[in-house]
Amino acid sequence: MPRREVYHMAKLQSLLLFFVFNLLSLPPGLICTTFTITNNCGYTVWPGVLSGAGTAPLGTTGFSLHSGESLPLQIPTSWSGRLWARTHCSTDSNTGLFSCATGDCGSGKTDCSGDGASPPATLAEFTLDGTGGMDFFDVSLVDGYNLPMLISPADGGGGGGNCTATGCAVDINDRCPSDLRVVLSESDGENVACRSACEAFDKPEFCCSGDYGNPNTCKPSFYSLIFKNACPRAYSYAYDDATSTFTCPTGVNYLITFCPSSSSLKVRTNNPIATGVPLINDTMVFLGAVTSGAVAPARPFSAVAVIAGLAAIRWTLRQGLLF
Repeated sequence: MPRREVYHMAKLQSLLLFFVFNLLSLPPGLICTTFTITNNCGYTVWPGVLSGAGTAPLGTTGFSLHSGESLPLQIPTSWSGRLWARTHCSTDSNTGLFSCATGDCGSGKTDCSGDGASPPATLAEFTLDGTGGMDFFDVSLVDGYNLPMLISPADGGGGGGNCTATGCAVDINDRCPSDLRVVLSESDGENVACRSACEAFDKPEFCCSGDYGNPNTCKPSFYSLIFKNACPRAYSYAYDDATSTFTCPTGVNYLITFCPSSSSLKVRTNNPIATGVPLINDTMVFLGAVTSGAVAPARPFSAVAVIAGLAAIRWTLRQGLLF
């Protein structure tokens, strides 16, 4: 058998096992949402996943994703949490510990095991089946930036809410101010991330803390406006709710793309940003306390979903989309 076919067969088996493990790890009786995570970067990334407080962890909390690859994650309907991409990762030959230059979760291995991303890192944040039976999502640069990211509802998402794509398709590393810049090493000077002003200077006015811990006193800063001007739909500071929070009816599937083309955000955002989007610091898990929204009636999760998912992966491999 030719080497390429052997590789594809091994990759197929790996993807099938990954998909089935994800499905079997879900609590019984829950319908699930699919996050299809795609790496369009010209290098390998290591996505990390962190479930919110009171939310059961997923079957995986970290994995590798080579350039051009996609993987589906099955997410329980009422899940909340965040996803991000780790970059420039390696395993130390002496200690055997895994670490990354950006987005590292400190676990010492590929799985993050309940640990979050060390800033700076571009974050995708979700609260599924929240208030009013809606999904709430955003791309956040509040903790800084390490690579471009796009969240888009699959198949357009359908009606209801502010259901459209959001993200940051721009490479901010190239325009990052010198006092926020993170370089891979002093010798090569490659910019690999851009810190937030909060992390860089630890001042209340940048961190929206202390006397600045409310939307009336914490305003956009010179530094947060650099992020906002580059990526108008992404969160640039803690109270950037009105233009940066998006909602879809519960049950929509989502595409999460690392390093999308700059045109993909324009193509997928035909709908204008809705006015009057409520502030949701009481809804988004990482922007404040979580409140339970209307819980959709549980529907049985059948073997048909497993078969359909496996068939989809087989079809994708035949089309050569993952390689």
